[in-house]
Amino acid sequence: MSKEIKYNNNIFGVFNNEEVLITAIKSIKNSGVKIKNVFTPYPIHEVFHELGLKTRFPYFAFVFGVLGTVLTFGFLFWTSVIDFPITIGGKPNLSMSFVIIMFVMTINIGIVLSLGAFFTIQKLFPGKNPVIVHPDITDDKYVIVIEKKNEMTKEEVAGINDLLRKNGAIETGMKKNVESI
Repeated sequence: MSKEIKYNNNIFGVFNNEEVLITAIKSIKNSGVKIKNVFTPYPIHEVFHELGLKTRFPYFAFVFGVLGTVLTFGFLFWTSVIDFPITIGGKPNLSMSFVIIMFVMTINIGIVLSLGAFFTIQKLFPGKNPVIVHPDITDDKYVIVIEKKNEMTKEEVAGINDLLRKNGAIETGMKKNVESI
């Protein structure tokens, strides 16, 4: 017995201005409509605050940085003290010269592992087809996406479109539901 997958549509509204977008998000939230996602050409922290979005990514980055420090120190200690110690002029094998290398490698390893985690979480890989809600989304437009459930009536959909237009949307429409929207 196969499980049938139902695809819902997404209702979207396109906005020209960041301030209008923030006001629209507040108004739509107050009217009881749940916003699925917001697309902007650059990060807007007030959108994160208004939608109540939280991320654990800073914790990942911290753990990756600590891992980078530990791995770098372990490698430097093994190469300079255990495997091939060279004493030059009576200097100790374990010295402060490790600090600069550990600092740089902590940053490098933290960045590389954070990027890998980001690409994995977002399911980004070479050859993946991009999800484009609106063609101007990467230029200068802002888009609010609201999920249209199967049980919604045409009047409810029209009400959501009117709500988007009333709050400053220059364009509204529907887009087939895609996994990463």
